[in-house]
Amino acid sequence: MNSSRAEQSVPAVFYDISDLERRLRGAASPGERMIVGLVGAPGAGKSILAERLAEQFGPDGAVVPMDGFHLANSIIDGTPLRERKGAIDTFDIGGYLSLLQRLRRNDEDVIYAPAYRRGLEEPVAASIAVPKATTFVLTEGNYLLARQGRWSEVRRYLDEVWFVETSQQIRVAQLIQRHVTSGMAPADAEAWANGPDEANARFIESTRNFADLVVRRR
Repeated sequence: MNSSRAEQSVPAVFYDISDLERRLRGAASPGERMIVGLVGAPGAGKSILAERLAEQFGPDGAVVPMDGFHLANSIIDGTPLRERKGAIDTFDIGGYLSLLQRLRRNDEDVIYAPAYRRGLEEPVAASIAVPKATTFVLTEGNYLLARQGRWSEVRRYLDEVWFVETSQQIRVAQLIQRHVTSGMAPADAEAWANGPDEANARFIESTRNFADLVVRRR
């Protein structure tokens, strides 16, 4: 991607699932896999959009979340990383890049990817199957457009990257509800959403102009 992209405006659309599906089908090359990144701040709705698009594609689509590469709690417990879980340095970037490489090569009958289980709050290996025939792979996460360290390598494996955007009020409310559902007390959930999550959101917003498209919720 051209480094001047950060200074350019990025086209934006209010998302309609059928329109987005048509966009991807129109951009895909016959017989080749297309890998699309969905990036955005915590609570922006990346997972929901990815799942809805995958439903549109049926057997042709799969969702592979970056969250499957969270460092396990056994790694970060007792370290400063525990209080910043979800920050860019609490993920296994090497593992994520290896998966993207395999998905791009597409020379295995099935590739198994990890998932992140909320409630358990841990990654679980080999939870998502991506058969060789899968045309559209949707990978969603916070740091797909980050340019620090090895994160800068992610973009080379993605055909398109969309920045998912929603209002801060809706986004934070969704985050708080997510944390409560996962077992946090309401006060703790609010503090985390407005503390570590918000710090990550500001960093992620700084990568917005490197996206190919901004996808907004109405």
